[in-house]
Formats: sequence, structure tokens, C-alpha cells
Amino acid sequence: MRDQIEQKLALLPDLPGCYLMRNRDNEIIYVGKAKNLKNRVRSYFRGAHDTKTTKLVSEIHHFETIVTNSNKEALILEINLIQKYKPIYNIRLKDGTMYPYLKITNERDPELIITNVVKKDGGIYFGPFPNVYAATNTQQLLHRVYPLRRCPKNEKRACFYYHLNQCIGPCDHEVSVETYQEQINRIKRFFNGDVSEIKKDLTAKMHTAAEKLEFELAADYRDQLDYIDTTLERQNVMSQDYDNMDVFGYTYDRGWLSIQVFMLRQGSILKRKAAIFPCYSEPEEEVTTFIARFYHEQNHIKPKGILVQSDVDHETLSEVLEISVHTPLRGKKRSMLELCEKNSKLALDEKFRLDENNQRKTIGAVTELAELLNIEQANYIEAFDHSNIQGTDSVSGMVVYRDGKPERKSYRKFKIKTVEGANEFAHTQEVIRRRYTRLLREEKPLPDLILMDGGKIQIRAARDVLENELGLSIPIAGMVKDDHHKTASLMDGYSEEILEVDRRSQAFMLIQRIQEEVHRYAISYHRQVRSKSHFASELDQIEGVGPVTRNKLLKHFKSLKRMKEASIDEYRKLGIPQSTAERVIQTLNEAK
Repeated sequence: MRDQIEQKLALLPDLPGCYLMRNRDNEIIYVGKAKNLKNRVRSYFRGAHDTKTTKLVSEIHHFETIVTNSNKEALILEINLIQKYKPIYNIRLKDGTMYPYLKITNERDPELIITNVVKKDGGIYFGPFPNVYAATNTQQLLHRVYPLRRCPKNEKRACFYYHLNQCIGPCDHEVSVETYQEQINRIKRFFNGDVSEIKKDLTAKMHTAAEKLEFELAADYRDQLDYIDTTLERQNVMSQDYDNMDVFGYTYDRGWLSIQVFMLRQGSILKRKAAIFPCYSEPEEEVTTFIARFYHEQNHIKPKGILVQSDVDHETLSEVLEISVHTPLRGKKRSMLELCEKNSKLALDEKFRLDENNQRKTIGAVTELAELLNIEQANYIEAFDHSNIQGTDSVSGMVVYRDGKPERKSYRKFKIKTVEGANEFAHTQEVIRRRYTRLLREEKPLPDLILMDGGKIQIRAARDVLENELGLSIPIAGMVKDDHHKTASLMDGYSEEILEVDRRSQAFMLIQRIQEEVHRYAISYHRQVRSKSHFASELDQIEGVGPVTRNKLLKHFKSLKRMKEASIDEYRKLGIPQSTAERVIQTLNEAK
């Protein structure tokens, strides 16, 4: 296959277009675009790459290309291909994160509604708003001062809102198109920052209401004025040049791309959007694609213009989005772009710091633990704990940690089958025997370390089975607890020596997490078994309910409460005679 890829690389054209990387199952795993397909695609198979790109390249089985007439066509095609195939290595812009907008509908009697879906339907959209609460407050304000239709279209008489002067009244009389347009123009001026007229009107109404001693109404007008002052008027610290503009800043480092978007509306930063994702292409081209998809896939309303860094493809973006694209060199706009870029860098630095912290908590902790026990490695750990009440309903739980992280899909539960009563030594022997006999039989990897939630008893039992029965020499250690049932120290499984662990070390914290997790898992399983056992004992006392009927009832109803509340017909559908069903319901309802 490598020879086939080399042959295709030699035939690539020096033209713009898109390339589609496919895996062995012929699934598209990555889509990219290039001004020069030959140079770009060849770069994936030449030279060294960072870890993430190396992983992508390792999964490429073959590729295909689509030539376009221009870089603009390549960008549009790339967006459509990503949206259609959703490749796993392309960034996925999350759905459901749209901000609310106010919309004047495109119809004979328009209304003002809240929506988070922007469509090309002829409607007039205002926003976005930072949240639904802000959009609702603005909508209610406009209903009071510049009302449009609020009633349903099929109303035959004046609606309630009309009598409150919050509906223009098409249900009561025909409203001309000119009247609607006048109201719409007022709303537009309002959103453009011309709030003097509405403030003057509200102030007059507030004084009139106060003179009439209608203080609640006056307070309502006062609150509307406060809302305008605090939310809708322009902030003096911002330039009016910022109106209706989006700013995109990015930082690229260690194979990761961080993008920040400032959405500027009404002279202030309304909302910030951030994205951090692995970069498999040239960062400036990934940013270009991100910006185009930002408006294409998520239906954000395009502003009058956008500000971007100098290496982003201005010409292509301007052609695709049909808006102005600039890189300011000085002034307040330049400061805003630098602020956006600074935020992207801070976000990426924060990600790297968190990654380093997680690395210390996981890989670092695993390394410390291996050094403490003097073993080669402890990347794959299996830990066991037992749970019972005075020897009844005995169970065990096993949790798995890989590279210091829980691997929940590999957790296992064990119900003790061969031992009666409280015998931790025998319990441990049975569980260890069952677990590792199966791994050997299925030829699956063995763990680097086995941790027992306990001391010498569990360690000796596990070691006896592993060494004497199975011929295995897997490192074992015991997680010893103090008088308060908290993690205290570690016991070496062979020397049975207590190893003092620094409580501030990552190794100790890992042992603590594992011990708490395996204890939680074993206890929760024991509660399930005990609950089922209780159900079974209750049913066994009822005449006519044998093992088969009991299991059938438990499997279908799950709980005694549901059995009490079920109808006779539901029992009969399970093949249970009516007389038996009646006895079950009666007995359970009479029980305390």
C-alpha cells in the first residue's frame, strides 16, 4: 500500500483543491484543502511530525483528491465535505450552542419572537444576546413600547395583549403595511443605539403614573429605563467603530490550535467563543476553514466585517462570506485583535498546564508507584476488594487502572460461589483463581501490578494461588488502612514489609483513588445482591412460587413495589396462574 501511496503522490497536480484521507475500512478520517495539492498532501508523508499528526498519518490507508478552480471553491468544498462526512480528525463545531436572537418574522402581520435558529427566510434578526434572559427582557420591553402582533393569526376579536397596549391589534382591525414598517424602523433604530426617543417616552409615562399615585406602574417604567441604561446603551469605553464586528485571534503551539472569537455588538463585547483542537494542517489554513464554518454550519449572523491576523486568507474569506476582512495595523481595532490573540494564548497555556498536572497525577503517579515497589512498571493495575455482612451475600469487585486512569469497561464483579461464611482468605483465593485462570485461558495480557484492599491475609491468599496453582509471578501489594478506614500505607506483597508513602506524593494519591474506587464498586455490587436476596426470600415464603416463578417475577418487575402495584393481567401475561398472582399481591401488600 505504501508503494501505491508513493505512486499517487507523484501524480498530484500543482492545483488548488481538497484531499480526503481514508482508513483501511475506507472511512474518511480527515478532509483538508490546499492551494497546492502536491505540496500539501506530500507533506503528510515526508519528514517528522508531532504526535497527533503522526497518529493521523498512521491510520491513512489511501487518499483521494478533488481539484477545484480556485482556493475559494476549495474552501466551500471542504466545508461541505466536513459537514457531510464528519471525519473524526476534523474539529467538530458543537451543535446547540447558538445564542438567542430576536426576530421580526417575514409575514403580512409580523411578530417579534425569540429564536436560536437563524435562517434565510426574509426575517429580520437582532442579536445575538448573551442569554435567553437578556433576550426575553428586551422582547418584553419592545412589546410595551413598539408592539407588533402578539396574538395568534386565527383570533377573531381583540386579544388580551391589545387591551394592555402590547399588541398592535390585527385581531381587532386591519393594520397597514406602512404602520408595521414604521414600528419595525423604530425597533431597528433602537438596536442601532438610538434609545433617546424610547427613554423620553418611558420617562414621561413614569412621571404620569407617579402623579396618579400608580406607584407600581411607575416602578415598572423605572425598571425599563434601568434596563436600557445597564444593558442596551453603548458602553463609553468602547468605540462606535466596533459595532457589528467579529474578531478572530489564534495561537498555535505543540500541534494544538487555540481560537478565540469576540462578538462585538452595540459597542461592547457581547460574547466570547473559544475552541482548542489538534491541528493537522497549516494553522492559518485551519483558522480560515474554522471562520468559514463558524458562519456556514452554525448559522451565526454575519457581521459587517471581521478582524483577523495577517496570515489568514483575507481574499478567500471575503469572497466566501461576502463581508469585509481586515487586519488593523494600529488604533483600537488593533488593540482588540491583540486582546483576542492574547486570550487565545492564555487559553492554550492553561490547557498545557492542566495537561501537565494530569500527567503528573497519572503517568507521574504510576512511575512513582513502580519505583516505590521496585518493579519495572505499574501502567496496568487490577485492584480487588470484598464485601459481605457476617459472611452472607459475599461478593468481590475488581477495578482496572491504565496509565493512572480508571478503565471502567474492564471492571468485573464476582459473586462468591465456593465459600460459605466470612473467610477472607478463601474468598480471595476464589476470586484470584477465577480471574487469572480466565486471562490465561483467553491469552489476554496480565496486569503489571495487583492491589488488594487489605493486608497480609489477602496478599498471602493471592500469592498462594498465583505462584502455587497458576505459576505466575505478578507483583502484589496491599492497600493498608488506618483506624479511621482511610488509606495509610502500602504493604509489599512478597516481603510483607510496610512501605511508608509520602502522603503528599502523587503515588499516595493514586493509591487512595484506587482504594476508594474499588471499595465503592464492591459495596454497590453487594447492595444489589443483598436487595435481590431480600426479594427472593420474601417470594419464597409464598405458596405456589417456586424458583422458576420467583426468577421470572424478579426479572420482569425488578422490585417488590412494582409487584404490589401490578395488575392480575400483567402477571397472567408472564404465564403465572391467577390464583398465584392474587396470593403474591395479597402477601406483599399485607407484609410490613
